[in-house]
Amino acid sequence: MAVKKTLTALLEENKGRFISGEEIAEKLNCSRTAVWKAVNQLKEEGYEIISIKNKGYKLSENSDVLSEEAISRYLDGNYTIKVFQEISSTNDVLKKMAVTEHADQGTTIVSDYQLGGKGRLGRSFFSPKGTGLYLSMLLRPDGSVIDNLMLTAQAAVAVYRAIKDVTGIELSIKWVNDLYFNGRKICGILSEGQASMESGKMEYIVVGIGVNIYEPEEGFPSDIVNKAGSILGKRSEGRKIDRNELAAHIIMEFYKLAERKTLAPEYIEKNIVPGHDILVIDGTKVRNAHATGICDDGTLEIIEADGSKNILVFGEVSVRLDDKDEIL
Repeated sequence: MAVKKTLTALLEENKGRFISGEEIAEKLNCSRTAVWKAVNQLKEEGYEIISIKNKGYKLSENSDVLSEEAISRYLDGNYTIKVFQEISSTNDVLKKMAVTEHADQGTTIVSDYQLGGKGRLGRSFFSPKGTGLYLSMLLRPDGSVIDNLMLTAQAAVAVYRAIKDVTGIELSIKWVNDLYFNGRKICGILSEGQASMESGKMEYIVVGIGVNIYEPEEGFPSDIVNKAGSILGKRSEGRKIDRNELAAHIIMEFYKLAERKTLAPEYIEKNIVPGHDILVIDGTKVRNAHATGICDDGTLEIIEADGSKNILVFGEVSVRLDDKDEIL
């Protein structure tokens, strides 16, 4: 396991360049046979490794396996990163770690596939293998729930900035926790936590982010086909990014923004809700309103149907951008 892990880091550092088996064995302080076995294990896990006699091994620039070693290449500080190829739910696993293992702030889980991805209000989040990026980040903040409501908005800006930095694509933000591209939802955010019943202070907060980078080759399921989208379309269409690089950018941006007490300006500037008629969805009740603006704390200012002003601290809204286009 130690050889394979170190080999992964070495191949990632030299991605696109051949390294001789002799050089690898010397750096890893192991036999050539051990190198060969580790390379084959990595191939079985999906790594695109090219082997040529007298040249050695090269990790293909097209290789897109998520790994701690690959993500760490792009990080500018020390972070505790755990990567899974398959997981039940990144949020659920990290919440358990926060309680049973007393995981530190900054602990982050990244996965290629979720068996039970979670959305807001008890919904599921479609998390297919090889097409998205699913990660959860742990905070142990001061203050109560109310003091930390801005974290979801800061997470949305972290995703906005990371995708813009890595791809050049600019997304739209929909209050309170979704990001859109070309009128389709490509990212959802779910913040969960635990507070002390005695003090009312937060013990931990887990912020989960799911990004649709590619559209599945078979398309999205029928229940979300008219709503869900992706950043790059299908892999077969040829566009690609390094998911490890994107994960690193999201992680760095989020933890940086989480420390700030003021809302990042992009959350207001790129928000598609203000200025439009909306439906406010409160459980089974739905009412009409008009969104007038995002407040400095990330809450939504609205005018109710009776003309009274109100502030939405959290909740769910549907916005109509024009007579033909409604985002749910």
